[in-house]
Amino acid sequence: MDFSHSQTQQKQHYSPKHNNKKRLTEDQVRLLERTFTTNKKLEPELKVQLANQLGVPPRQIAIWYQNKRARWKTQSLELDYNTLQVKLDNALSDRRRLEREVVQLQEELWRARQMVFTLSQETAVQPTVNGSCNSSCDDRGSSSLHEDVNGDVLQLDELYACLYGAGGGSTWV
Repeated sequence: MDFSHSQTQQKQHYSPKHNNKKRLTEDQVRLLERTFTTNKKLEPELKVQLANQLGVPPRQIAIWYQNKRARWKTQSLELDYNTLQVKLDNALSDRRRLEREVVQLQEELWRARQMVFTLSQETAVQPTVNGSCNSSCDDRGSSSLHEDVNGDVLQLDELYACLYGAGGGSTWV
């Protein structure tokens, strides 16, 4: 027996089975789709009922349900993936925005520190004090004292207190 003759016999053997299978009509598919929306799993009683109602073998209903469930799971996974992708994109966008905001705030903080440092350097050389900051500047024995051009001595803590307005409402002028 040669190889080509054996293949021909196999084709003849499987062809009749394939021809017996009927395709479902649009109405039949619509009915199956409706039942699938309420019952994702095919129970034996439902399978027999649908087979009788549609006039097809119960095995064909079972195969349709199996294929539909596989497609449904794939679609569900795709939807979940797309939802997660959108959430990831939003989270990454928020992260980039927050990173830019952090950089801006760090720059702002650096500028503020520079201003405080500059002001403390200027006031250490020539402070002009009004009111209560000047009245508490008579302690000349401390190591953290600064003397202005008028001979007034200020402690560093008092300078900062005056700078931040904590010196009893006094301000630097």
